[in-house]
Formats: sequence, structure tokens, C-alpha cells
Amino acid sequence: MSIRLEDALKHPTLAAADPIIRAGAKAAARAQLRWIHSSEIIDIAPLLAGGELLLTGGEALALASEERQVNYIHQLAERGVAAVAIETGDALPTLPSSMVSAAEAAGLPLIELRAVVPFVGVTQAINSMLVSDSVSHLRRAEEASHAMAVELAHGGGLDRILAVLAGISHAEVTLTSVSGATLASASPASANAADADDADASSLEPQEQGRPQEQGRLIHIDVPIRGILAAQLLLRVPADEDQNLARTAGNRSVDILALALLQRMSPGLKEVAAAALLRAVDSGSQAWRLQQLASAAGIPSTAPLVAIVIRSGMLQHLRGSVEHLLARAGQPSATYVDNAELLAVAVVAGDAPGESRHALLAGLRALSAPSDTRLAVGPLAAEISEAPWSLSEARLTLDLAHALGHSHTGTHGPRSPVIDCEEFAIERLAMGSLGADQRRNFVRQQLGALLDHDAQRNSRLVGTLATWLDSGCNTAQAARELHVERQSMHQRLQRIFELCDGDPRRTGRLAALHLATRLVRLD
Repeated sequence: MSIRLEDALKHPTLAAADPIIRAGAKAAARAQLRWIHSSEIIDIAPLLAGGELLLTGGEALALASEERQVNYIHQLAERGVAAVAIETGDALPTLPSSMVSAAEAAGLPLIELRAVVPFVGVTQAINSMLVSDSVSHLRRAEEASHAMAVELAHGGGLDRILAVLAGISHAEVTLTSVSGATLASASPASANAADADDADASSLEPQEQGRPQEQGRLIHIDVPIRGILAAQLLLRVPADEDQNLARTAGNRSVDILALALLQRMSPGLKEVAAAALLRAVDSGSQAWRLQQLASAAGIPSTAPLVAIVIRSGMLQHLRGSVEHLLARAGQPSATYVDNAELLAVAVVAGDAPGESRHALLAGLRALSAPSDTRLAVGPLAAEISEAPWSLSEARLTLDLAHALGHSHTGTHGPRSPVIDCEEFAIERLAMGSLGADQRRNFVRQQLGALLDHDAQRNSRLVGTLATWLDSGCNTAQAARELHVERQSMHQRLQRIFELCDGDPRRTGRLAALHLATRLVRLD
């Protein structure tokens, strides 16, 4: 039987840290460990496989915003981590209440380590005990994988294949589509009658009714086909069974299940063409090739569209949400994951492309996404031949937003992960048309006096002017955004006007100054 979390907390190397469970006590009582891992990286969740006890010193969390701290808990819970233990001390005196509440709601055991212990010693001591279990799990998982392959070779359906997995893992097993529809299922009881043709999800119902959900653990395992998330394997493991064996056997069964799914629902021409289209758009293929692939992918070659670029540590999970949003809009679209990016093209309504694009932006902003997600929507492309341009502009927007630290994200605020490339139109034009020296010379010509004043007196007149111009010269709004009194704002503007040879609204220099304040951020 695997090592339980309670036993690990009592191990001398970890007990020295004076651990106390702050949240998820019920889950902690039945949690089993697959491995112990230590990391200070906040966005560590995508690198974990589930079942880990994660140790962290808390220094990075202490510097993170409350939103990132809560997202840290949510991502670890979604990943199936067994527990997270955070060391408190000078950097992080106490565990934030928001993290404790989030962990309790998610059922993730959250442990406070009230004394410093060497994490290396803890991981070495306890992981060495887990290794022998891992070897046994791998051997039994290989046996299950082989038996599932034999079942598949003899024409067995998904229910029969899952029955093999259910038999060895003693778990109730369900295979669902990306949208959540049940494709097949099996229970330990059905494993003893795997030759029954009518074994289906109904065999699960009595057990679900007889066993409260909190007494077991639900393990989620992605099942990709050709790099694309096609299904999800769910294993509900009773509290008294070996969760790590179920997880290992489930992971070993992924390839067999992918083959079975390919036989059942092989990707059609449309899906293959959609992936090929995005690859061609990304590589900037010739117009005739894009038109050919667009037609095969069900995308009108002359319809207006936009390109989307998404960067995140959990792209496969986001892909389903994005595809669902695009399908709900009723417009043809295609998506593709490559090189840590999710790429998409989406047709917009031809009678009102601008409104359709704004609606798409609003829908994307409403999606739930990990804290590390950054998404840019490219400019309107008149037809598929302009899709490479829209894609490259979206990608440039992401790079600019990163370089500028999201200092300019329009009316949606600096925290929005969804960026409209039109809010960076000036910066995109400058990067494509002006060299670095040309940009610096123009900025110096327009803002030289203000730049010198800021450098000599440690003031922020250039930033004040930029905010005022971005607000449409609305002094009251600029004062609110800068968190200053309106009288102070008027005084700053008066000094700016003196250094700029007058009120720019009366000199014809308004556009030039606005351009310069945008360019100064690039250099």
C-alpha cells in the first residue's frame, strides 16, 4: 500500500518542520503520496503529474499578488496534487487567508511548515520509500496495458478495454469526450464479466449511490490523439484502494485508449485540413495554398477573419474552452497547438465584422484561464490570404505587451490576459516601420525638455502627459487614473505646457506628442 500523507507528516525529516494542516483536513486523512517534490516556481502545476506532496519555501508566494496566490492553489488542485506544504517565516509570516479558503473549497490539503527543514533531506528520505512502490505499480500497470492491447487487437470495444483497467485499479473508470459526454465506462464488478456485450455506464449507478463521493478520489488523465486533447480518463478510486496504482495504470493506458478512439472516430478531412491550415498560416504559405486548405477546413476563403495567439502553461485545457466559445459564435474556425502556443483563426460576421470582433474579444475575456495565460487577438483580415499577417501582428502584440509590462492595455486594465492588438497599433507600426535610432530621435525631438526635467528632478511628467493624451485630453479622468487631486493634475499640465511651448491642443503638435509618448515606452 502507498504511503499516506499522514504517515509522511510523521516522518522524522518532516515532523521536524512542526507541520499543521490548515485546510483540507478531510482530504488529508485519506491522501496517498506518489512522490515528494520541492519548488519555488509559482506556475509549477503544468509540470506535475498528480499525487505529489509539494514543498515550497513560500518566498515567491510572499511576493505574489493575492490573485496569483489563489490561482496557485486552484491550479495545483486541478492537477491532482495530493497536498502542498508551505514554509512560513520572515518572508511569509502566515498563510494568507485567501489561500486557506481556496484550498478548503478545492479540497486540497494545505499544510503550514512552522520550522525550517532541508527539503533535500525530506525528499530523499521519503521518496526512497516510495520507489519500491513505484516499481511494483509500473509492473502491474504494464500487465494491464498489455491485457488492454490484447483486448483491442481482438476487436474489443472501449467498455471491454476499460473493464481491464477497472479490474486492476479497483476503480470506477469513465472515458469522456472533451465536451464531457461519456464515451465508455466500467467498474471493478464489470471486470469479472468483461465478456458481456451490454456492459455500460449503468453498472456504475448502484456503486455511486452506495458510496459517498468524498470517500474516494477522482483522478483525471488527458488522452491526446496526435498531440490534440481528444478525451479524458476519469478514475474514481475508493479510499481504501491504492490511488497511485490507479494513476500509474491510467497513464500507461493512454496510448491504447488513443488507438481505440482512432478506430472509433478517426479525424476526418475537415479536422486534418484545419490543423494543416494553421500550420500553413503560421509559416506564411502562399495565398493559393491557404485558399485550398481553408476550403477543405470549412472556412470560406474570402470571409473576413481574425487570428488568435494564446500562450499558457495549460494550453490543452484552454483549447477546449476556446473551441467551445468559437463554436457557440456560429462562425467557422480552426485551432492548432504548436511550440507552446495555441493558434486559431475565426471567421467574423461579414455584415458587421467590427462588432463581431468586439463580441469575440468579450467572450475571450470572460473565459476562465490560468494566471500565466496571455492571449492576443489580431487585426481584421479581409480574407484567408491575409491570415498570416493577422497572426504575426497578434504575436507581435504579445511580445510588446510583455516588454512593456502591460503598461498599456486600454480600458480593460493591466490585469486582463486578453489583449486587443488595436490597442498597440502605434507600437506595431513603429516596430515595423522605424528603426530604434529613428524612434529615439523622434522621441527626443518631441519630448526632450520633459525627459530632461524628469531625469533632473525625478518627476514623472512624461508619464502624466501619456495618461492625459490616452484619456483623450480628459483632465478629470487622467487625474483619477494617476490617483492625484484634480488641482495637482492641472499644475502638472501647466508645467508640461511650459516645457512643450504651449498647450498642444493649440499648436498642432498633439498627434506628434501622443506618438512620442507611446514610442518612449518601447525604448
